[in-house]
Amino acid sequence: MNIKEYKELDRKLTKEEKKELFLEYYKTKDQDLRTILIEEYLYIAEILSKKYIGKGIDYDDIYQVASIGLIYSVDRFDPTKGYEFSSFATPTIIGEIKKYFRDKGWTIRVPRRIQELSKKIMIAKNKLSQEYQRTPTVEDIAEFLNASPEEIIESMEASKVYTPQSLDIVYDSGDDKKMSLQDLIGEDEKYFDKIDLKDFLLKSMKNLNEIEKTILIDRYFNKKTQIVIAKKLNISQMTVSRIEKKVLEKMRKEIKKTMEV
Repeated sequence: MNIKEYKELDRKLTKEEKKELFLEYYKTKDQDLRTILIEEYLYIAEILSKKYIGKGIDYDDIYQVASIGLIYSVDRFDPTKGYEFSSFATPTIIGEIKKYFRDKGWTIRVPRRIQELSKKIMIAKNKLSQEYQRTPTVEDIAEFLNASPEEIIESMEASKVYTPQSLDIVYDSGDDKKMSLQDLIGEDEKYFDKIDLKDFLLKSMKNLNEIEKTILIDRYFNKKTQIVIAKKLNISQMTVSRIEKKVLEKMRKEIKKTMEV
């Protein structure tokens, strides 16, 4: 099928057709092919963008950044490695979105009355601190400004969003553990991890023989012991252990190749 025929298709491309297009684009860098591939995978940029709705930046801006990440992914993807494009594109797009948050910040627009009250609170704090020789309480400030404590608290909380904060800022989460603001933005989508894992395992298992596959599946999916597997295969436990180590080493090499993509 030529490029013109692909353009005239009134349907989504099949998995095999996408692979064919990627291989052709990898060889020729044809811009028409590039456009078709980008359009076919725009749904990934849309899904990832929706994870960041309500985080202080307009969805349209996030979607635009995600689309740029998708374009980078199409340009950099090497189909000869044997991995699915979605597994390659997802971390690239997320990286671009997080970079945008880091550069842009996430200042939130608050009501004007809150902004004005916030300024008055800052002035009141300074005056009352000098007068009382201590940090004024919410009640002190509320009385001084003839406002309710609830209004003071609301304004003080809202004022925290005036200044953008770095995504690298670190918070203490208790139990001697720390997390960055970047860790708190966006909700992890469990299905993406499953897609990556499934793709990786299927690709890796193609290079294993039947005994190696059996040991891998029984050990890490069926939770069987080496002794049970040894009896099932009529081999020694030592042999099972040796083969298991060999399989894990193969998979480590596959992981290394994946990281180099």
